[in-house]
Amino acid sequence: MASDRQECFTATLLRPRSPEASRWLFVLLPKPISASLPTRGATSVVCALQGRELLTLALPDGQGGHWLKFSEDLVESARLTAGGRVELKVQPSATEAEAEIPQALRNALAENPAAQSLWSAITPAARRDWIMWINSAKRAETRAKRVQDTCQMLAGGKRRVCCFDRSGIYSKAFAAPTPAD
Repeated sequence: MASDRQECFTATLLRPRSPEASRWLFVLLPKPISASLPTRGATSVVCALQGRELLTLALPDGQGGHWLKFSEDLVESARLTAGGRVELKVQPSATEAEAEIPQALRNALAENPAAQSLWSAITPAARRDWIMWINSAKRAETRAKRVQDTCQMLAGGKRRVCCFDRSGIYSKAFAAPTPAD
């Protein structure tokens, strides 16, 4: 059951093992905190961290839980370090956070005015679902095809992607990053 109250916890900041993602950090939400969120899929949350309040996405870990990504800019400005412990406060947000648009999708939308027009008109939650559908593909070729399919479907008036597992529980399409040693 979802809760509107702020959930407090202490977490260890983790660095992803992937070399191309080595400048941002993440935390795994404790299971009871994840259970308090309104969905097992990506959900917008307000996160308080070191006196900063940010609107962000709690991303699905594919096991019914969530994780939070802290951008390179936040890591630098808040002087966060991998292995450091932080106190966090998390609560569901009534405002939807914008998902990061992959560059390939950004480029494809720029080349397709009809798709770009509908993209601008749909909700942040709908845009997030399209992005998650694209990013859930394991192979680069499949992601590239999904970018093109997204533009075709948007240009044809389709506002929401359907029929994919937003939580990753059944499809195993989502997971938290593997922490570096």
